[in-house]
Amino acid sequence: MSNRTLISSGSPFEKQAGYSRAVVQGNMAFVSGTTGYDYETMTMPDGAREQAANALATIGKALAEGGFAMSDVVRMTYYVTDAAFASDVFEETGRVFSEIRPAATIIVCGLLKPEMKVEIEATALKG
Repeated sequence: MSNRTLISSGSPFEKQAGYSRAVVQGNMAFVSGTTGYDYETMTMPDGAREQAANALATIGKALAEGGFAMSDVVRMTYYVTDAAFASDVFEETGRVFSEIRPAATIIVCGLLKPEMKVEIEATALKG
């Protein structure tokens, strides 16, 4: 059985809600839903594109800490609070994943706080 590694982004929400930014188990990494906070400043940009960019940067950092790269991502789930935000989110996801092209789903839903417009989760597989 493989060792389990828990990765934190330093978000205060992780301890409060009892989750990890990512969990690495064997050759897989599971990244929790990640919103657009800049976790160093705990600020949230207004725009969906900027929120998506921040979320992808946080996801990339968590994957790297676990020994993975964005090119290892095989599955993405995008959550947006308004379907109109999809094109802004796709600008950022296309920039990162246009050649990698993981399986993906976008869901229109409510998020925990009103300033949150985007949440993104990822699954990565090595080999």
